[in-house]
Amino acid sequence: MPTPSPDRRFVLQAMLAAGGCALVNPPAAAQAPVITRPIPSSGEQLPVVGLGSWITFNVGRDPQQRATCTEVVRAFFAGGGRLIDSSPMYGSAQSVIGDALARLGNPQPLFSADKVWTSSGGAQQIDTSRTLWRIPRFDLLQVHNLLAWEAHLPLLLRMKAEKRLRYVGITTSEGRRHGEFVKIMESQPLDFVQLSYNALDREVESRILPLARERRIAVIVNRPFRQGDLTQALAGKPLPGWAREIGCTSWAQILLKFIVSHPDVTCAIPATSNPAHARENMLAARGPLPDAALRRRIVADVQRLT
Repeated sequence: MPTPSPDRRFVLQAMLAAGGCALVNPPAAAQAPVITRPIPSSGEQLPVVGLGSWITFNVGRDPQQRATCTEVVRAFFAGGGRLIDSSPMYGSAQSVIGDALARLGNPQPLFSADKVWTSSGGAQQIDTSRTLWRIPRFDLLQVHNLLAWEAHLPLLLRMKAEKRLRYVGITTSEGRRHGEFVKIMESQPLDFVQLSYNALDREVESRILPLARERRIAVIVNRPFRQGDLTQALAGKPLPGWAREIGCTSWAQILLKFIVSHPDVTCAIPATSNPAHARENMLAARGPLPDAALRRRIVADVQRLT
């Protein structure tokens, strides 16, 4: 099983060596209840931290790496997680997830979220994806990066009406096509949107997140660490003294708690291939969340340190 990456490990070592802020006792944090948010269209509760699979689960047929991904999924469910997100464009990730779920006995808490990523033949792609996951149906299907959304959204809405699908959504990433994204949110009966948001990339706060609240649409946040760039930039930087106020022992947890403390965010989906990081990330779904003043402090400190 891989050890924690040097950047996260060094943060903790530096804090201890410098006699920095006291760490919250991890077992105490682990005993706090998992924070959940309701899906506005149904009221169903989801834990505020999920699991992404972009890049990290694209391990091909390598048996050792697949076994490690299984341990990530095991740690995720043990930490109280439910929502796992993938896409046909993530290489082997879907089959790796399916393999992990089968090895773990198909955990019942699973909330399966996948995407349509094709210019045509959406129904066939969805069926292939479902087969790779080894599940009878998806909970959520999303039009990936709005590709051919005019064709795919009617298909997904029909599937929902026929009870072959529970929820429908659209996705974007890295701030792309926000204008069109807003128009679809305003005109279509969506249950979910997925977008990029973190302490440095906050454009969605001005229009998209308020619109999601107005339209009663759940929000999934991708790229919470900017694909690892943020945690790497913060490597070796001691945690501020206020970290203990919200039960954080790492910058990764601070970054996640900033995201999920926004009242219009339903779930953040950090991706990892390290079981220790999966456990660490899930602790961000427990304990106190930053208030508005501390959220502003987090933004200022992350901007200053990166």
